[in-house]
Amino acid sequence: MGKILVLGCGLVGKTIVKDLAKQHKVGVVDIELSNLKEISKIASVETYHLDAADKSALETIVNEYELVVSAVPGFLGFRVLKTLIELGKNVVDIAFFPENPFELNELATEKKVTCVVDCGIAPGLSHMIIGYHSAISKIDEATIFVGGLPFERTLPFEYKAPFSPVDVLEEYIRPARFVHNGKIIEREPLTELELVDFKGIGTLEAFLTDGLRTLLATSNVPYLKEKTLRFPGYAQKIQLLKDCGFLSNEPIETKSGKVVPMHLTEKLLLSKWKLNPDDEEFTIMRVILKNKSENKKTIYEIFDKTDKLNNDFSMGRTTGFVACAVANLLLNKDFQEKGIIPPEVLAQNEKCFHYTLSYLKERQIRIEIKEE
Repeated sequence: MGKILVLGCGLVGKTIVKDLAKQHKVGVVDIELSNLKEISKIASVETYHLDAADKSALETIVNEYELVVSAVPGFLGFRVLKTLIELGKNVVDIAFFPENPFELNELATEKKVTCVVDCGIAPGLSHMIIGYHSAISKIDEATIFVGGLPFERTLPFEYKAPFSPVDVLEEYIRPARFVHNGKIIEREPLTELELVDFKGIGTLEAFLTDGLRTLLATSNVPYLKEKTLRFPGYAQKIQLLKDCGFLSNEPIETKSGKVVPMHLTEKLLLSKWKLNPDDEEFTIMRVILKNKSENKKTIYEIFDKTDKLNNDFSMGRTTGFVACAVANLLLNKDFQEKGIIPPEVLAQNEKCFHYTLSYLKERQIRIEIKEE
């Protein structure tokens, strides 16, 4: 049994806390008192009502724990991670912050700590799959298709988000980077639209988003791409919002004063995109790896849906359980490399990769692997 501090107890954080509390002593930090009250009813944990961005407050409790899992919002992630490194703590991070995590590598190495970043499903498990296979064989091309969607398709967007709409919308304004013939290429997000079929789900549309992150710096795969999955027609509707300026962060003058269009759009979409407790959703990911010299294709397909019995959304399960698996690896000292560690580097350790897959399968997340 270890001692783990989890920062953030939202949709994903709650799932992480419940899972880890089955075998570890867990502390939970959250700025929302309601989140702490809710988790206290369903798991035996120590709760701390404070702001994870408050370095002095965090410092008073963090030394009681061996490891920290950071599940704070993205806009806080980099600052919180830096604080944790300065405090000398090993970290598993799912904040998915926009900053470059490698900027903290020198500090993490100096402090002799291990910080596994982007430790969810995508980025996270997607990167592990590519990192593991790149280490054992030549991969010429890798494509990631991933998305989380509601089973009930409600117009106009046929989409609901397990987190704030602004985190989703940000994906549609950042240039999408991918690797083509060994070079990093930028394209507009929502482009290179294609239709992809999934057994039991039907046809989804896939489009470019900027999800490769650390793989752009660590991978030697010459052709590398990630695409987001949605129900057909979604990208066109988001592109319309974008073309009309609703995703702009530049303030505009109105009769009521200055307004940031993105802030308004976020507020308007909050109720339409919000996942309600009774909603059922699914997360699906397909990773295709090609070795052209051997004419070999390896396909991973991961599928999960809302766990109604345990009241966990699939996005919380698929993201959270990857983080939990890695937390156990660090506590058990199965991985001890110091610095900022992306998932694809951790997965080059065969034991770590297969442990993570087994951890997910034990929690009834379906993982199919086939070769063609």
